[in-house]
Amino acid sequence: MNAVLGRRVTRLEDRPLLTGRGRFVGDMVFEGQLYMRIARATCAHGRIAAMHLDAAKALPGVVALWTGDDIADLPPIDFRDPAATALAPYRQTILARERVRYIGEPVVAIFATDAYIAEDAAELIEIEYDEYPVTLDASGPLGEFAPGLQTEPIMLEQGYGDIAAAFARAHAVIELTLKIGRHSGVPLETRGAIGRYDAANDILELHGAAKVPHRNQEAMARFFGRDHAHLHLHEGHVGGGFGIRGELYPEDFLVCLAALRLGRPVKWIEDRREHLMAANHSREQEHHIRAAIDKDGVVLGLEDEFFHDQGAYIRTHGARVVDLTIGMLPGPYRIPAYRAKGHMRLTNKTPAATYRSPGRYEGSFVRERLMDAVAGRLGLDPIIVRQRNLVPKDAMPYARGLGALGTDVVLDSGDYAGLLDKALKRFDWRGRQAAIQARRTKGEYVGLGICMFVEKSGLGPKDGARIGVLPDGGIEIVTGSASLGQGVETALAQIAADTLGVDYRSIRVIHGQTDRIPYGIGAHASRATVLTGNATHQAAILLRETIMKAAADLLQLPVASLLIRDSIVSAREGGHGPSISLRDLAVQMPDALHSEGWFHTDHMTYPYGVHLAQVCLDAETCLTKVESYLVAYDVGRAVNPAMVEGQIAGGFAQGLGGALYEEFRYDERGEPLSVTFADYLIPTLHEVPALDILVTEDAPSPLNPLGIKGAGEGGCTGVGAAIASAVADALQKPEAVKTLPITPQRLRNMLRGPA
Repeated sequence: MNAVLGRRVTRLEDRPLLTGRGRFVGDMVFEGQLYMRIARATCAHGRIAAMHLDAAKALPGVVALWTGDDIADLPPIDFRDPAATALAPYRQTILARERVRYIGEPVVAIFATDAYIAEDAAELIEIEYDEYPVTLDASGPLGEFAPGLQTEPIMLEQGYGDIAAAFARAHAVIELTLKIGRHSGVPLETRGAIGRYDAANDILELHGAAKVPHRNQEAMARFFGRDHAHLHLHEGHVGGGFGIRGELYPEDFLVCLAALRLGRPVKWIEDRREHLMAANHSREQEHHIRAAIDKDGVVLGLEDEFFHDQGAYIRTHGARVVDLTIGMLPGPYRIPAYRAKGHMRLTNKTPAATYRSPGRYEGSFVRERLMDAVAGRLGLDPIIVRQRNLVPKDAMPYARGLGALGTDVVLDSGDYAGLLDKALKRFDWRGRQAAIQARRTKGEYVGLGICMFVEKSGLGPKDGARIGVLPDGGIEIVTGSASLGQGVETALAQIAADTLGVDYRSIRVIHGQTDRIPYGIGAHASRATVLTGNATHQAAILLRETIMKAAADLLQLPVASLLIRDSIVSAREGGHGPSISLRDLAVQMPDALHSEGWFHTDHMTYPYGVHLAQVCLDAETCLTKVESYLVAYDVGRAVNPAMVEGQIAGGFAQGLGGALYEEFRYDERGEPLSVTFADYLIPTLHEVPALDILVTEDAPSPLNPLGIKGAGEGGCTGVGAAIASAVADALQKPEAVKTLPITPQRLRNMLRGPA
């Protein structure tokens, strides 16, 4: 089967999952393994005054019990980029030492012969605290993190142009205060990890790795002071990642440390309550934004100051979310002058990090609310305001004058106005406006909303892949990528098969195993298909050259006269004459048919999209119903359109949750109020409407041979903004929606509030 690139072929990775043969960390059992349970802080901020551990230690089956004093020689958890030295004092230790800073912080680790014994032991532990004042408002006065350290570890600032001159010549200035609630990824599979020490070979193993195994191997090697060759991370099946899975948490280090010290494998699986209070949160920001505009609604200058609620510690991502919010906030619009300040603040809440479309979900909500406010103040059509401000197609590549994730933001390609036109036509925007007006005359609250945005993908600087012919004639690809369910095995197989002339189903893709390949950045920032895909493409080109040369020598034919079809090398003309299968070629040349390919890039690629929504508001129940929704997204080139659509649909459901339902809330003492699905509301099939998806390939990226841009986050990015826009339109109050999620209580206040 040839020419599979760009086709909707069946995914390779699904059979074991559909037949109940998946191997998640919960399915893994090693002989003699122990089980770990964590006793967590029940105080949001305080000094550990006393710990009563004797009853837990005495419980039959308890093998060991550790506090922070037992592992005081170990460093805090490092950042993915250890160069972030200014943030180092704000890192988290793997068990609390002297002081706790959020409810759910690990305080005691229990190791037992049975998971239920470990849980019983944790419940017998009593910890006394001297409570300190609690900080819950990131935009409020600064507090003390530790002696000599305030609760603002860093303030980032970027900008360009003459912002003062822009506001001086403005026809009008529009100012808004906007807030985004605290959300998180809630995967079907909660976090889990197994540490195992192979003493005979001096190899420490972590099973249950995900997302960035090689980056985590580097961090754990520094932590334990071990050579990379003696520390292996193994990825199994992963029941959802969404940014929060696969980062290093205290529990990952604890199971490995226990495996070393106790000499037995150690397994830990969190329950859902632990997940909701201890896994990374994200999103929570408060923006004070203002725009200088002319009389036609053209933005002359944009200024934003925002406060990012980081929670109690800075985890492995460092300041990435703040950095991305600033660098990507202008979106698809020409902004002649821009200035943004991001305050990263610590509070006594669960630490925050990245969650699908970090910084762009937040920034798109803020920017698009502003564009709707411009239209409302000037009495203009919101579509026209956006069209007047878009970066034109002929301006590409478009240098922003900003940076994000260590690289300059240079929009590589795009036809933003063209995609908007296609989306409006597909959605029948004008026809819907007429129908909605008729419904409004009958007293219904119905509205249309829009979000336009630019995503980022393909984070460099490089990635590599190894590819070779197996003895049975099949092809094996070994990569440092990772699979979180996005279909990376199928995508890489399609790319290689298209070049090699083989059936993509004969290709085996290995990923997430640090003992098989010494390099890799994993699967994050919508980078896997762009970076690993192009590395695979380069490796396949080199392997094809090797195969053709070897076959030409054996068949005594010129290389130019040969082709590969269905894993057989034969004469190009007529298909007659000598031929040889890849299997036979591998038998004759067992060590020769392999290659390694690399792809390097200095800049990210920038896919872009349009979200359009139609909502209806129930004035009695104050519920928001999404009646219709369209996501239009340009990915440059789709390796497998069905998988792109799947990524968009999944992202949309998560974005919907953040727009209408999901929010981590705390009481005045810092007690989390959203630790069950009765309180943290995720959308079910009943709440998720039918979704129309328009995938376009109008602007292939000039930055890689395949023209690919990432597709992992665009389904999520614009949902909060588009639904907010539609709700405001339904209320006929362009600036009414200022906070996400739009809960019934908030909608009730908007219904009763001023016009």
